[in-house]
Amino acid sequence: MADYTKHVAFAEKACEFLTASPDPFHAVANCVVKLEAAGFTALRKRDPFAGKLASGGKYYYTINHSTLVAFTVGAKYKSGNGFVILGGHTDSPNLKVKPRSKKEAHGCLQLGVECYGGGLWHTWFDRDLGLSGRVLVRGNDGAITQKLVNLNTPVARVSTLCIHLQSAEERKAFTVNKENHTVPIIGTHTLLQQGSEDQLNEWQKGHEPLLLKAIAAKAGIEVKDIADMELNLYDVQPASLGGLIQKEFLNSARLDNLATVFCSTEAIVDYSADLSESEDICMITMFDHEEVGSQSAHGAGSPVMMEAVRRISDSLSDTPGSLNPDLYSCCIRKSFVLSVDMAHAIHPNYSAKHESNHAPKLNGGTVIKTNANQRYTTNAVTGFFVRELAREAGLPVQEFVVRNDCPCGSTIGPIISSRTGIRTVDIGMPQLSMHSCREVMGIADLTHGYELFKTYFKNFRSVDDKLEG
Repeated sequence: MADYTKHVAFAEKACEFLTASPDPFHAVANCVVKLEAAGFTALRKRDPFAGKLASGGKYYYTINHSTLVAFTVGAKYKSGNGFVILGGHTDSPNLKVKPRSKKEAHGCLQLGVECYGGGLWHTWFDRDLGLSGRVLVRGNDGAITQKLVNLNTPVARVSTLCIHLQSAEERKAFTVNKENHTVPIIGTHTLLQQGSEDQLNEWQKGHEPLLLKAIAAKAGIEVKDIADMELNLYDVQPASLGGLIQKEFLNSARLDNLATVFCSTEAIVDYSADLSESEDICMITMFDHEEVGSQSAHGAGSPVMMEAVRRISDSLSDTPGSLNPDLYSCCIRKSFVLSVDMAHAIHPNYSAKHESNHAPKLNGGTVIKTNANQRYTTNAVTGFFVRELAREAGLPVQEFVVRNDCPCGSTIGPIISSRTGIRTVDIGMPQLSMHSCREVMGIADLTHGYELFKTYFKNFRSVDDKLEG
């Protein structure tokens, strides 16, 4: 019988991160805390990097407070050497608060929300929902600052219609009208009407006054100082470990893709402890907006990746500010991206949905994802690269190809590879219930992912040197 006890401590650490990261802003902020504790230096993206980077250094910066770039510079780095990149995303499907969220119906005060991404929306019904995100705060001098806020108690609920008021056809279908059926209740009119709108500006009047008061109290500000906000609902149930005999499963919201964010951050932090033999730039890039196509100023379809590679290369070139085009091309050809997004484990109740030779199992190892139609970027060379890394580290890997009669999801991999020309492979840790309000994965796979990422940073050059072109 497999022994999962050795994986528990790392999984419990992941639970803490997942519970404390109900949205991309909190996820990035929590990663920043870890990076700074490990000696990473913050960079201002509006300022030149020239003169600020050095061999053996470690740095990070954020974009929109929801996309993270962190990197180390090898002590033996030379201009023209490559970038060893882990790419993932910080966002997950959720219910986002609309710009004018105040709603009322039949004595109930409700919250206007928009469905973000391709969620399994029926799983959001009858959940205890909190509210989190960022608030823009106007100071006395007119300057705007950003504060994180987290109402981590059940402040909202999307209730199902009782079985007695549904026809047999409605019960069988359980279809969700995203506009009409996902509107949560936050209170009754009798109670919440006590909130006064007298002191609110026109934008603030689009929101329930007592909601603004609760947000202001949590953020430690006054209601009048709220200039804008970007909030989403989330299930307040904490992440937990489960299993009958052993704690072998991690149950949580947002495993897709915060499990990757967690493992990537832990891997680069631990790798950064000794850069004395490193020749390359090791980097993690955790993007926002993957769940809605990545086409934003800070998604994987933006210039963020190439801008990072170019600015870092330029700053570390022999003559900073005059990057040699030929050396830069060499850098691109020596670079590699692991596009990491969660993978589909085989479901015992729906096993026919998997192709029998490509059916990853929970706790069975990291999954290499392949699609001939380029929904994933894996090819013979990049797939071999991952298998070779895993072989050297003694780690299990699995394979996934979608059935010919099923649609195939995609990742940031094809977007990054087509925009940068950098070799890319798509991999992920296996899970069930992807895009549900509550998901599950094996805790051994969390360890497998972390160990593979750390091996990637450490052994990339030695494995890559075996490959042609």
